[in-house]
Amino acid sequence: MLITKNTPRLPRKLPKPPIKWQTGHYSRTQEFRFHLPYGFLLLCKLLNTTPNDMLHWFMENCSYSSFQSEDKEQARQHLQEYIIAMHYGQEYYTEEDIRSMMNEIKAINMLWPNNAKEKFITKHARWRDNYFNWWYKKWKGYPRRRK
Repeated sequence: MLITKNTPRLPRKLPKPPIKWQTGHYSRTQEFRFHLPYGFLLLCKLLNTTPNDMLHWFMENCSYSSFQSEDKEQARQHLQEYIIAMHYGQEYYTEEDIRSMMNEIKAINMLWPNNAKEKFITKHARWRDNYFNWWYKKWKGYPRRRK
């Protein structure tokens, strides 16, 4: 989530990250301050969508983090194609690898205990984090990645 002037401040002491590299630029809790391209700002205003919302939903859809629905699936496919077209990570992974990564993220996020009690949902959330950590280590150890 992007932080604006009106967003309440987070507590100063953040919890210890589960993986030691999750600090600085890769911390899960971040405060961004950057200059928005003017055309982007104008487009957001015309579309009656805040820049915060647009960027938030971009991140949610890239990571398949929000609830699954058919209307979002087409956007997610376009975002996958965008990531491929921008050549993100292609010095380490093939296009097929990146598609597999994103499909695996989707599969992890699709696991959800419908109608479960809160205690079980809390346990599930911890297990999901473990799945993501395993997924990350799997791809981090990929032969082309070891540079």
